[in-house]
Amino acid sequence: MTILIFILIICLIVISHELGHFLLAKANGITVKEFFVGMGPTLCSFEKGGTKYSLKLFPVGGACVFEGEDGKTDEDEEGKEVPLTAGAFPNASVWARISTVLAGPVFNFILAYLLAVVIIGTTYSDRPVIQDVIDGFPAQEAGIQGGDLITRLDGERVYLSREIGLITMLRQGETLTVEYSRDGEIYETVLTPKLDEESGRYLLGFQGYAEYFKCSPLQVLQYSYYEVRYGLKATVKSLQMLVQGKADKNEVSGPIGIAVLVDDVAEQTRPYGLWVMIVNMMNLAMLLSVNLGVLNLLPLPALDGGRLVFLLLEVIRGKPIPPEKEGMVHLAGFAVLCGLMVLIMYNDIVKLIQ
Repeated sequence: MTILIFILIICLIVISHELGHFLLAKANGITVKEFFVGMGPTLCSFEKGGTKYSLKLFPVGGACVFEGEDGKTDEDEEGKEVPLTAGAFPNASVWARISTVLAGPVFNFILAYLLAVVIIGTTYSDRPVIQDVIDGFPAQEAGIQGGDLITRLDGERVYLSREIGLITMLRQGETLTVEYSRDGEIYETVLTPKLDEESGRYLLGFQGYAEYFKCSPLQVLQYSYYEVRYGLKATVKSLQMLVQGKADKNEVSGPIGIAVLVDDVAEQTRPYGLWVMIVNMMNLAMLLSVNLGVLNLLPLPALDGGRLVFLLLEVIRGKPIPPEKEGMVHLAGFAVLCGLMVLIMYNDIVKLIQ
């Protein structure tokens, strides 16, 4: 069951990403040679409209292959180069190529939003409303009361209760500016977290800060946006922690780690019924889709963000970077990413054994 759910989630996210590239390529008249899901040997395939559609053995990726991608040309049966057609990727306008490359991550965000609409529309959402305060802690001393709505935390606009947990977790022990609303009036105070001897954590003194409610149809659209926004913030802040050395390597996971997470969620939610498990899986898929969208926009070779860098340089220079040089950069970047993936998978296996 875990393996099946894992495959469904990964395939959904990958198909969404590659479908973005595919649709914009078709709209821009770019020839798509192959659209495949998975990696490794081909399990089955068919051809339609000049595009080969394939399903590969390992469900951990996919690709939308354009004609002339990275300046490459095809070869005939005798090994001779075949000239690129008018629909080749390099022959499209630079803005057509930019939109095609950008479409993959954008479709990941669209998928995340659609999943959020289903989740919020069938369950509930939450507001950052203080339920109570802890005696002797900064929140109580500053006059914050149960029922106060947190609107900003350290200058960041807050819409969901989980954003409070995210910000305070990343800034343990740091002084925070808190803006809150009470009876329509806006108040602001400065809180310095206090160390709780029992838990060993720095606390502001909020004893519960989530108010759950059923959304109206318009609120479903609004709070679904807030859900995707939260996923974006969490992903970006996690990457910042990783770069700054504040995150441990055990907090980074690859396909194996995701499969373990899927299994954990399934085990924890199964006693509450099938629908609860499905909703939690959709929530996991939503966060992973946002994560994939953000990671692909990083300006690294072999990723969509790396390709966008070369295309933007072409806009600035007025001419493209020589294809052979760009291809070498992407090839080197792909080798590094493969090495990084191997390390992450090794780390996942070690954690699983432990």
